[in-house]
Amino acid sequence: MKRDDPALQAMAMMHTDSPTSWWSLLREDVSCVLARDPAARSRFEVWTIYPGVQAVALHRMAHALWRQGWRYLPRWMSFVARWFTNVDIHPGARIGRRFFIDHGAGVVIGETAEVGDDVTLYHGVTLGGTTWSPGKRHPTLDDGVVVGAGAKILGPVTLGARVRVAANSVVIDNVPEGATVVGIPGRVVVRRRRTVNSLPDALLLDLDHHLIPDPVGKAIGSLLDRIGNLEQEVKRLQHTEDTPTGARS
Repeated sequence: MKRDDPALQAMAMMHTDSPTSWWSLLREDVSCVLARDPAARSRFEVWTIYPGVQAVALHRMAHALWRQGWRYLPRWMSFVARWFTNVDIHPGARIGRRFFIDHGAGVVIGETAEVGDDVTLYHGVTLGGTTWSPGKRHPTLDDGVVVGAGAKILGPVTLGARVRVAANSVVIDNVPEGATVVGIPGRVVVRRRRTVNSLPDALLLDLDHHLIPDPVGKAIGSLLDRIGNLEQEVKRLQHTEDTPTGARS
């Protein structure tokens, strides 16, 4: 999307505001969908048929009750939202502004998960725990993180701002700011420099998942190159040994 796109400019202006009401937050959620999803054609469409938006709207209500000490009612609201949207967000999870769940199907966010502003999750993403012990047991995603389809972020790990997680990766360790993670378990393959521009960094989302490096393929390619060099060296040595002494002199 171009940086002078009206939807992006509108979102940039939102960063100067401090909305606190449920409606204000929801309007931002809808605007971020229009900015990040080319398939979204109108606000009415986003409001009515985007399960990710509906799940986040219900979660924001349930979370407000959770913070006031309610337990069963917000859990019931979460249960209804999961049945209706196929997105399971525990009411205890803390969700930032302009949160976009694309497609929504199969997304799971645990109780102690924390999600910053301008985060995008694709379908099948899990922000899960790795222990039955109480306390912090789910991931923290800083601002501008993008998590590809089917990826699993497990345990009380932290993903720094603007991190990209490739589809179907499994992240079990902390990830530094601006990095790209690929594989099972996830490995950092790229660290991007912070760029200076007229829009907030979180809005300049890099969604070119097909350009994410393949560390396994790169390693195999390096091994093949090394084997080729060794074979050439072996042939050269064999040729030297087979050559008569007089011919070499």
